[in-house]
Amino acid sequence: MKKFVCALSLLAACCSGLQAAEPRPEYPRPQFERQQWINLNGTWSFSFDDEMKGRELGWQTAEQFDRSIIVPFVPESELSGIGRRDFTKAVWYARPIEIPAEWDDKLILLHFGAVDFRCEVFVDGKSVGGHTGGTSSFTIDLTPVVKPGTKHNLVVYVEDDIRSGVQPAGKQSTLPESHGCFYTRSTGIWQTVWMEPVDPHGLRRVEIIPDVDRGAFFFTPEFYGLTEGQKLLVTVKEGRKIVAQSEVNASNSTIVTLPLKKPKLWSPESPFLYGVEFEVLDERGRTVDHVYSYAGMRKFHIEGNKLYLNNKPFFLRMVLDQGFYPDGIWTAPSDEALRRDIELSKAAGFNGARLHQKVFEERFHYWADRLGYVTFGEASDWGCNRVNPAAARVLLTEWTDNVKRDMNHPSIIAWTPMNEAWGVKPVEEYKRLNEELWRLTHLLDRTRPVSTASGGSMYRTDIWTVHNYEQDPTKLAEQMAFDEGNPRYYGHAKLDGVEYGGQPYFVDEFGGIKWNPERQEQDVRTESWGYGDAPRSLEEFYARLRGQVDALVDNPNICGYCYTQLTDVEQEQNGIYFYDRTPKFDMEVIHSIFSKEPMAKKKRRNRK
Repeated sequence: MKKFVCALSLLAACCSGLQAAEPRPEYPRPQFERQQWINLNGTWSFSFDDEMKGRELGWQTAEQFDRSIIVPFVPESELSGIGRRDFTKAVWYARPIEIPAEWDDKLILLHFGAVDFRCEVFVDGKSVGGHTGGTSSFTIDLTPVVKPGTKHNLVVYVEDDIRSGVQPAGKQSTLPESHGCFYTRSTGIWQTVWMEPVDPHGLRRVEIIPDVDRGAFFFTPEFYGLTEGQKLLVTVKEGRKIVAQSEVNASNSTIVTLPLKKPKLWSPESPFLYGVEFEVLDERGRTVDHVYSYAGMRKFHIEGNKLYLNNKPFFLRMVLDQGFYPDGIWTAPSDEALRRDIELSKAAGFNGARLHQKVFEERFHYWADRLGYVTFGEASDWGCNRVNPAAARVLLTEWTDNVKRDMNHPSIIAWTPMNEAWGVKPVEEYKRLNEELWRLTHLLDRTRPVSTASGGSMYRTDIWTVHNYEQDPTKLAEQMAFDEGNPRYYGHAKLDGVEYGGQPYFVDEFGGIKWNPERQEQDVRTESWGYGDAPRSLEEFYARLRGQVDALVDNPNICGYCYTQLTDVEQEQNGIYFYDRTPKFDMEVIHSIFSKEPMAKKKRRNRK
């Protein structure tokens, strides 16, 4: 185990050294991949616009600004080449783009992985579109304003005000400095920017639904355009072998059903993925669009107060993952860094993560799919005044886009649109938003449960989630006990009239034990942050951690836990790993604690 972690650290260090040559060169959308594309990451011209006068000064036509930045890293990060961490109201980006001549007769699509928060895009000084939402991907059709075989000037203007109360900000600090569990801000472009040519009748997206009980995949396509005689060919492969295929008339109302003779299921123990190809054919049978994808055959559902994966009881051993990096902030320094975080978590004994107050990029979900790692997808709703109509509208729209983008990933098993919605008033307005988020998520995705408000103020929810940072294992066990089928502990904020309804009871935050081995003997209250009084020795840490995990695993009424947290983040020092991803502890001991099976699973295995 120790050698494994050290090898990962060495790999990350090597990859970090290569990063400067070509930042994030991998295709950013691995579940909907085309072969022709141009990565626009790299050096852009850049300027801060703290007085927000750039538009008046005509900056939308500018080809050069007063400094440069490395996209897709935010100006607050070191990898951007800037590293300014003050509040930033507005920024400008510019770079030339060249449209290949062979892209003639195609839609020229400009994609942004994510831009925080509100942006407008200009080509040769003309506004071509914009977007609101700091974590959702979006596309702008450049076809009307660009010409294949020519160069154009691309300018992006971004506004960001996390103290406005109307934009989701997650764990970004609203104070000048990071504090408690709030960290460095991210402004502007923070995920890959790229262009690709697409046939005017090509695919916009495809929804993939696996049906384990029937052993079939269902594909629902959406096209940019339709014409007479257009067909869609869907092929499912096991390696290079075709195991299912169907050609149908192209339509936005089409549902392609492909049964499999001997389906292989996806699970953390066996994360098998089928290769999937989509080909759009014209009236002559010629391929005009070819998209490469993949799919996992898996089912996650609820029966009573239990969670089931592929129709078998499943206990969640999760960790809280904030998705922050010392050098990239919200942006991983490399694709390898995304993979490594999952490998480090599995090495610690976890089978999944709650992706906390951040919408993770698609490449993370790709590695979770590949490596067998279950997750709860979550919004970055903190900072959003939930009873403000304008804020609620932003949250609902951004959440819709993110669920639609990520719903095909088998590793995502549940959705969490809000976190710790405590003390929100007026309560009736909050209940309305809670209900709307629950209904909206189920309308978008009927295959996954919804934990509407993690840790408190639950109104309508499929999973009852609580946060409990009691440090004494004995007291924790007493608090988490059930009396005649009802929990003693309802979470920090129980809404009047809302009772536990027998849902799966998930402790989706606990622990958070502060540990800084270099300063543990000192008073670090002003320099670091964690939960409770810190242990004074490693032995005390291990004993407390083991006792807390045992208190939850040995409780037959609990369906899983989520430990806080995977890594330290800046001043918050309660990670299993340091912020730079090096291990704090003996990972064999840590793995033995977090890999412990629940009592119910042991009994089932013994009966066999």
